[in-house]
Amino acid sequence: MIPQFEKLTLHEQELLIKAPVLLSVLASCSERGINQKQKADAIKLAHIKTFTAVPELQPYFKEVEINFKEYFEKAAEQYYPFDDVHRNLLKMEIKKNQKIISRLNPAYAVALNKSLERYEIHVKRATYSVFRDFIFPLAMPDLKDNPYTGF
Repeated sequence: MIPQFEKLTLHEQELLIKAPVLLSVLASCSERGINQKQKADAIKLAHIKTFTAVPELQPYFKEVEINFKEYFEKAAEQYYPFDDVHRNLLKMEIKKNQKIISRLNPAYAVALNKSLERYEIHVKRATYSVFRDFIFPLAMPDLKDNPYTGF
């Protein structure tokens, strides 16, 4: 159990554990299917975050890592096809996380939000080179309303 989650219901805790999964699905899935490079990068990053996150977030990312791939597959299946209706449902689920995070200890909430923002940006850019972003600095339309990035 993550100490900062003690006051949350089990459902709320589960939603927060799935936050990186939901962000990954939103970033890596389109009407054409799942971008395998972004999916692989998300799985790898979930593992790396366990070791590189600020100390107070390490228990969180350890929990995230445990079932990340399984949760990713389930979420990708749940929100398929990745049309506007399903994408909006996914965004609503992500917004629920924002409300839950706002009820956590303020310092922890800020750290978690920043970490999730960086995570999302990394996954979103997995298929793009820095050079390409420099030449074509276009935001991904699917993520512009995401509460984690503020786009």
